[in-house]
Amino acid sequence: MELPRVLHVDSGRSWRGGQRQVFLLATGLRDLGYRTLIVAPTGSPLIRRADKAGIPTYRLTLHGEWDVRSARELRAVVREWNAGIVHAHDGRSHSIARLALLGKRKTRLIVSRRISAPPKQVRFRYRRGVDSFIAVSNAVKTAMVTAGVPARLIDVIYPGISAPVVERPRNWRRERGWPPNSVVCGIVESMAQEKPLDLIAGIARRLPAEVFRRTRLVLLGKGKGGTSVSGVEGFDAGFVEEIHHAVAGLDMLWHPARSEGLATSVIDAMALGVPPIAFAVGGLAEAIEDGKSGRLVPRGDVQAFARAAEELIRDGDLRAQLAAGARRRAQQFDARTMIERTAEVYRTVVPR
Repeated sequence: MELPRVLHVDSGRSWRGGQRQVFLLATGLRDLGYRTLIVAPTGSPLIRRADKAGIPTYRLTLHGEWDVRSARELRAVVREWNAGIVHAHDGRSHSIARLALLGKRKTRLIVSRRISAPPKQVRFRYRRGVDSFIAVSNAVKTAMVTAGVPARLIDVIYPGISAPVVERPRNWRRERGWPPNSVVCGIVESMAQEKPLDLIAGIARRLPAEVFRRTRLVLLGKGKGGTSVSGVEGFDAGFVEEIHHAVAGLDMLWHPARSEGLATSVIDAMALGVPPIAFAVGGLAEAIEDGKSGRLVPRGDVQAFARAAEELIRDGDLRAQLAAGARRRAQQFDARTMIERTAEVYRTVVPR
């Protein structure tokens, strides 16, 4: 049977976990024999990487969720590409794709959902016009079902990563001139609302004085770089191209997200042997095994987060133990598994 052509739509203008998943999926599907096309905004990192990898692309502005102009253009692209499946990878793409596919029932619509917040406009957006939803964790699926999305339409497929290989991790102590006994704690920060820097400062300031003096923070994410992290001694590295080398040089990862579908930045750190500390929210409780591959603390409990950080800063042997467990756990989130399971969903929605 001829495989359906797949058109991926993503409205992101930066390179975050969602865009990385689109890229991994598109390249993996190509290796399985699928013909894929990526539709994304002009100049987006996803477009640039897809072009470099030889994956066909189409540049589309993708303004607001009900961007009729973009929907009309997308409809024309679907027709010209003869797409059997349109896979929308974020909320804006979901809405625009639904408009574009009105009346085109031979083209199936798949929607990925990566956030654990309950969806809105369920009756209008989630019960009609979508053939299947892919949730990145059971927490995301539970939130969708609670909001009224039919469970039979939802498949849980964990994000996948390609195991990073880093021969020379960055030596943050040497780069920054920090004491040899300092402990480097990293924050992979997208500056999103759910991960505010005030929490980082609050956690650090709850550490005992002698532990606080040994603690150094490295912020990896957007920005131009700097020398402080929310008033705490450390380094704001800004955007880092070689993110795996930067993360591999950390002693632990702090991820105090208030909500999370399932963060690939946490899984990446685990694969590199960097144990994470996180609130037990969303899909993080499905990724991190408390006491085995990292530490989970109650939602919003900043004092408990600080206690877990203190324990790991003081105890190098415990860090090493959790690092080994983190590597083992990260192997469960394999990119190939994500690609093959997504292809299974495609096969269920496309008629023979």
